[in-house]
This record gives sequence, C-alpha cells and structure tokens, in this order.
Amino acid sequence: MAVLQAKQDALSARISGLDLQKEGWAASARADALGRLGAMGLPSKRDEYWRYTDPTSLTAVEAPKAAPFSYSDEAMVFTGVDRLRLVFVDGMFDASASDDLALTGVEISLLSEAGDIHWARELYGVLETRGQTPVQRPLAVLNTAFATQGVMIRVTGKAARPISMIYLHKSDDSDAIMHHCIKIEPGADLTILENGPAAARFNAVMEVDVADGGRFHHIRTQGRDHERRAVTHIFARLGAGALFKSFTLTANGRLTRNEAIIEFLGDDGVAHVAGAAVGDGDFHHDDTVFVTHDALRCESRQVFKKVLKNGAVGVFQGKILVKSGAQKTDGYQISQSLLLDGDSQFLAKPELEIYADDVQCSHGSTSGAIDEDALFYLRSRGVPERKAQSLLVLAFLAEAISEIEDETLAEDIRIRMENWLSRHEGK
Repeated sequence: MAVLQAKQDALSARISGLDLQKEGWAASARADALGRLGAMGLPSKRDEYWRYTDPTSLTAVEAPKAAPFSYSDEAMVFTGVDRLRLVFVDGMFDASASDDLALTGVEISLLSEAGDIHWARELYGVLETRGQTPVQRPLAVLNTAFATQGVMIRVTGKAARPISMIYLHKSDDSDAIMHHCIKIEPGADLTILENGPAAARFNAVMEVDVADGGRFHHIRTQGRDHERRAVTHIFARLGAGALFKSFTLTANGRLTRNEAIIEFLGDDGVAHVAGAAVGDGDFHHDDTVFVTHDALRCESRQVFKKVLKNGAVGVFQGKILVKSGAQKTDGYQISQSLLLDGDSQFLAKPELEIYADDVQCSHGSTSGAIDEDALFYLRSRGVPERKAQSLLVLAFLAEAISEIEDETLAEDIRIRMENWLSRHEGK
C-alpha cells in the first residue's frame, strides 16, 4: 500500500504542471490515458521491469539540467542523405528550419494542427494501450495523455525519400513530450530517420501500424549531449507479410531507456529490432523489448550490442512470447556487451515464453572483455594498441549495424562509431 501511495504522490506532483487538452480529435484518448495512468501510478525501482534502471530522473517534477552540445566539429548524421527534414527544437516543431510537408505517397500532418476528422483517431493511443499488457508502461501512458507535439504520417505508396526527424536541444532545462503515429497502408513503404538529443529530458512514443505487405524501416541515433535523459517507446502492430526493422545507435547520454513492443497479428511477418550502444563513464543505457507472436510463420530478431568503459552501465531486457496458435515461429534474441574495464557492468534479463510446439526460438546473452589473442594478433602486425582495440570494437558491433538494409545509411553509422572511438582512444 505504501508503494502504491508513493507512486500516486509522484504522479500528482509530476502532472501538476502539465496541461491536459480536453478538446479535439484526441481528447477521448487523452482522457482515457489519464484514467489509466491514475490507476497505475508512475514507475519506481521496485517494479520488476525497472529493477536495473532508476526512473527517478524521468519522473521528477522538473527535468534535470543538461547542457546542449555544439556540433561545430562534426556534421550531424544523415546530412548526405536525400530526405524530407522535420526539425524540432526542444520538442517544438520549427517550420522555418523544416522542409515542405508534401511528399509523394505520404500524408503528413502535425499533432498540434490535425483537424477533428483525422485517420489518426483510430491509432493514437491504441497501440500504446495494447502494449500495456502484460507489462505496464506508465511513462508511455503519460505521453499519450499530455503530448501536444509530434507528427501523424500515413503512407499510401512507396515514399519517394526518407522522412528525417531532427531533434535539436537548445535549452538546458527543456522537457519534451512527443507522440508520433505512423500508418503504413497495404503494400506501402517508408523509411524514418531520427537523430539528435531532443531536450534535457525527452519522453517519446511512436505508434506504427504496418498493414499487410507494408514495409517500415527505422534508423535512429541518440547523442551526443552527454547530460541528456530520455525514455522512448515504439509500439508496432504487423499485418500479414509485413516488415518492420528498427535500429538505434546510442553514444553518450546520462540515462537512456528505449522500449520496443511489437505484435504480430498477420501471418508471415518479419520484425527485426537492433541496437548498438557505446558509453563512457556516467552512462546508463537500457534496451527493453517485448515481442508477441500471435500468427503463423513469423520471424523476429533482437540483436543488441553494448560497449562500456569507465563505469558505464548497460541493461537489456528482452522477451519473446509465442502464443498457442503461432506455429512455425522463428524467434532469435542475442544481447552482448564488451566491457573495456573492470568497473563497467552489463545487466541482462532474456526471456522466452512459448505456448506453441512447432517453433524455433533461441536467446543468448554474453559479457566479456577484449579478446587478448585478437589484440595480440593486430599488435604483432604493427597496429597501435588503441587502434587495434577500436578495430575489435567495430567488429563486435558489426552484427547489430548489419541489420540496417540500406548500405549508405549503415556506412554513415559505421563512420559515427569510428569517430566516437577515435575521440575516446586513450581515455
């Protein structure tokens, strides 16, 4: 009872300064979310899925200050990609810095400007609500209730170019809450790019509905503002023959928790979720994934790699749930960490829950140091020790990065990794 009361008290304090919009097409979804949030309260470290990550700074009334990072020494990621740019500054849409919203095969509107009759009425908060069972995700519910910024994207064909969401951080006490809804119609195809620190504290939800035969690719980079804190959620629902692929690169950040909740409802779907994280010092990174197979012959892959040094902490919580009718399921899960010193740690909780008898499911988790034999081999051929270590780190991360289908985008990510390692060599 005391724990529940503490959660309720924390919730009352957190939402006291937030404005609940009571009008518009999303009003009923917001009201429903507020009711659900009141019943569950905010998360605490006593909750099973928060035992490795302390949510206090994510639930505090005010966002902890975070100094913005200057990008003057290096171009931002994806700058060489032909894309439609949507720029947000501390969570607010910046029309002057963004491209025109017109794109062949795609309808784009802002959450803050969408009219009362809107297709997103059938999606906003719907997948988030489904994703609350069997694990509650109260920070996503908070988002649904109070988010006023975000984009609504409906794809009816093959998008002519990727949509790039650029999140700029300029205020050291900014507290951004953003909610995106993406609807991929049957046979449609879209690539979403996300990059930037967004705010001192960032709470983001993306709901992705991929209809039969649709294809959705998502590549995201998080950093380089080291003091930032973020919690993100992707809720995805897949129809028959649908494809969903998401990759996240995280470099720096004091606290980052990325959740992915994916549900197969149509046969022959494919969903891959991957991540590469590199952290130095006061760095805590948490990947929490829940994949539900509820259809025939679906394939899921979870591939997560973390490189940690100087006391950095990595967390992975991944689950594959195979329901009784989901025969011929192919589920794969791997989480690995490379610890570059004795002070860093990796905490993993891999899970399989299977109720079908004709499946192929596997999971594994390892944690270790640099391979001394491989390091000796490189050094014996004239490669300096720090450079040799960087090459081995890149090789370690390669499996996660290879989940990106577009080789141009994958190469951009590799370059970012090389640059990060170069900056941290010798530290």
